Amino acid sequence: MSSATTEIIDAARQEAPKSPWAARMAIIAVASALFMQSIDTTALSTALPTLAKAFATNPIHLKLCLTAYIMALAVFVPASAWMADRFGARRVFMGAMMVFLLGSVLCAQSHSLLQLVGARILQGAGGAMMTPVGRIIVVGSHPREQLVKAMIWLTTPAMLGPILGPPLSGLILSVADWPWIFYINIPVGVLGVAAVFRFVPPIRQPHPGRFDSKGFALAATAISAVMIGAEALGVDLFPAWVVIAAFLVAAAAGAGYVVYARGLQKPVLDLRLLRIATYRVNQTGGSLIRMTLGAMPFLLPLLLQGGLGWTPLQAGGLTMASAIGSMSARVGAQWFLRKYGFKRVLIVTAIACGVAVGSTGWFRASTPIAVMAAALMLGGFLRSNHLTCISSLAFADIPDSQVSQASSFTAVVQQMSQALGITLAGLTLRAGQMIDGPGIAPLDPRNFILPFAAVGLCGMLAAVSYLPLPANAGANLHGREGVRGRR
Repeated sequence: MSSATTEIIDAARQEAPKSPWAARMAIIAVASALFMQSIDTTALSTALPTLAKAFATNPIHLKLCLTAYIMALAVFVPASAWMADRFGARRVFMGAMMVFLLGSVLCAQSHSLLQLVGARILQGAGGAMMTPVGRIIVVGSHPREQLVKAMIWLTTPAMLGPILGPPLSGLILSVADWPWIFYINIPVGVLGVAAVFRFVPPIRQPHPGRFDSKGFALAATAISAVMIGAEALGVDLFPAWVVIAAFLVAAAAGAGYVVYARGLQKPVLDLRLLRIATYRVNQTGGSLIRMTLGAMPFLLPLLLQGGLGWTPLQAGGLTMASAIGSMSARVGAQWFLRKYGFKRVLIVTAIACGVAVGSTGWFRASTPIAVMAAALMLGGFLRSNHLTCISSLAFADIPDSQVSQASSFTAVVQQMSQALGITLAGLTLRAGQMIDGPGIAPLDPRNFILPFAAVGLCGMLAAVSYLPLPANAGANLHGREGVRGRR
């Protein structure tokens, strides 16, 4: 960690709530914001077919609502640590929640797809600050021996979002109009801001120094341009020159950042981390798996509602199965790693995850609901196990002095890979739709065979990137024999 962040954490521990009850309330206050953020995204995914009707647009175009939010996360996450250092974690966290709430209100008030996309970008700017800054607050408010328990309290509400979001969205859409999906954030957010103000202690911190505005601008331009270019592919909303210009800008800004960052000791995004093999596979194979994570919430509601004619409430109820599978993966994950090692678990779960995702494209009206639920639950279980494994392995060989930089880099790549997964899903779904002609035909279940197969293939290809790993990769994380010391 940077010296500034270390001093913040030390200062936070000195000012942390003295009573266990106050410390627990501080975690709950922070977790409420992460719960709001998580449930908002999953609820919106279920509402995509409804929004397509409300805005009289092709359902495929609604992927812009998801990728715009993710793009904002990827762009603003690198600035979050500096903001917390400079202005105080509590102040930045409350400000981020208020920006997220303002974005939610503007989403609900949108009258066109472009207005909704703009509001989602504002939401993403707030969301980018909440998760990393919330982690700093919790780490700083608890001694090391209590940190695992504190993290469980912090992450559990966020994991409940994908379980509760889809059925909640379906219920809202069955009794009210779509804007209420965003309005429900308001009471949760207002209570969360009040709770953070009341229970999270202010933190006095040293000045972190100048913000690397040039590096941030180059990185943000490259990230935004490549994602805009990818989104514009295959979407009738943008002319061809926009796609070409976006990729040219991305290439120029990316090359400029590589040259600029070489001379810095701690750049905004440290590309030198990719020299570490266990970290590099997180950014390659892990990104391919995360593409499936991004694509599923986009494709599945469209298949169930647009292809099979289900109601939002029915679709939301089935979508819960994937989230339940993800939750169940927390049990036994460490045992598998100790017995079989990271390399084997990663290869097997990548291939199995790809097969499970690809099989979803064969859901039909005649498919028993129990079979659908079992397939989704298995896919969620495999994906969650894989991501837990690869996320842990990423930091196996990272020196303590570079943990903060590795965390920021990983967060950016995670968001970009999820957005690219949605883009791939949209492109292949449009290709599948064109089987019925060049116009915009109603969605048919057979249109989804290609997109789910393409996304599933991404998951299977992740296994290839793990083949060069040594058999004892990550052994220092679970105590297997042959452990080598942490670098």
